[in-house]
Amino acid sequence: MARGCASPLASSSRCCRSRTAAGGKARRRTGSADGSRRATCSCWRNLGWSPLRQERKARLSFFHLAGKATCLPRAAVTMSTRPPMRPPGSVPAVLRGFQPALALTGALCLQQNLGPSSPGRKQNKESTITINCVTFPHPDTMPEQQLLKPTEWSYCDYFWADKKDPQGNGNVAGFELLLQKQLKGKQMQKEMSEFIRERIKIEEEYAKNLAKLSQNSLAAQEEGSLGEAWAQVKKSLADEAEVHLKFSAKLHSEVEKPLMNFRENFKKDLKKCDHHIADLRKQLASRYASVEKARKALTERQRDLEMKTQQLEIKLSNKTEEDIKKARRKSTQAGDDLMRCVDLYNQAQSKWFEEMVTTTLELERLEVERVEMIRQHLCQYTQLRHETDMFNQSTVEPVDQLLRKVDPTKDRELWVREHKTGNIRPVDMEI
Repeated sequence: MARGCASPLASSSRCCRSRTAAGGKARRRTGSADGSRRATCSCWRNLGWSPLRQERKARLSFFHLAGKATCLPRAAVTMSTRPPMRPPGSVPAVLRGFQPALALTGALCLQQNLGPSSPGRKQNKESTITINCVTFPHPDTMPEQQLLKPTEWSYCDYFWADKKDPQGNGNVAGFELLLQKQLKGKQMQKEMSEFIRERIKIEEEYAKNLAKLSQNSLAAQEEGSLGEAWAQVKKSLADEAEVHLKFSAKLHSEVEKPLMNFRENFKKDLKKCDHHIADLRKQLASRYASVEKARKALTERQRDLEMKTQQLEIKLSNKTEEDIKKARRKSTQAGDDLMRCVDLYNQAQSKWFEEMVTTTLELERLEVERVEMIRQHLCQYTQLRHETDMFNQSTVEPVDQLLRKVDPTKDRELWVREHKTGNIRPVDMEI
């Protein structure tokens, strides 16, 4: 965190007096507001300037000479992720009144995902850390964060950081992992549809074979009540074949086809989401590069200003004072450029943050919808299977009834009556 900077402020006051004596046009803020701002000043040793909390509209920064302290509005140089103001209805409910910097829960797993020596890391002097151009709270000083959707394990809470690619040396964005899951879900859905199609083929082949078998003439000469039962057995095969044909037709129309056609353009829609988030991430990387470039430029201007100030103290040149004015203007401009770049970075990160939340919640909704759709159609499959079993049972009920009526004695009577040759028995021959 920032430390007190009494000595830079003191030297800052001396610089202002020297600038006034030299005919400079430096402006100094007075009153209690100036005192409170000075009380919260922080020292930035590497850049030689200390940010002060001012209004965002304050565009003009002022720089002191020999004190190695340059004042800038602190709000402009802190890489916050505060989203821009917009109507409440234009963002998801979970975003209203929420500070994105406190919602980036991926910082909790940064050490695990990226390791301690990632080239994408850059830590500033405050309590944030920038990894792959995204600014997170620093793990060591991070305040307790509240999840956007507590207890729900929502996508919008757990995929902010990048993860090491297990198959390579690069990193995979959290959003990319979510897209891969969606595409995998689409593939699983397609394979389920293919599985049902194979089941339909089996049913159709089975029905065809049953119908063919029912026309077989084997044991067609059986007579009596047993012959009637046997004939009913063969007829039940034809009825069962019809049941399986109807079952296969319903499987196609009520299970396979809906699974195959559900979100037919899903992959194309996911590509649009991917390109949109990727473009925002590229824009964020570009803004971050601009911030680093502006920060480097400010460091160089501050170094030049310090060098010319030293030359003024030893009076090496008569032109040193004029050079200092030019260096001061350039240093002020470099500070303003850095403020502008950081503000643009924060806007880009806020937009990326909001689009990430909105899109991940949409992917979450789509995943729930997909799972529910598959569950419903598999339930329809089991229902059709139960109905098929019931119809199959109905085809064998007549067989059961006839089998219960089979009477060998009655069959023998009927056969004897039809085929008898005489009921007079032979007797012994007499001499």
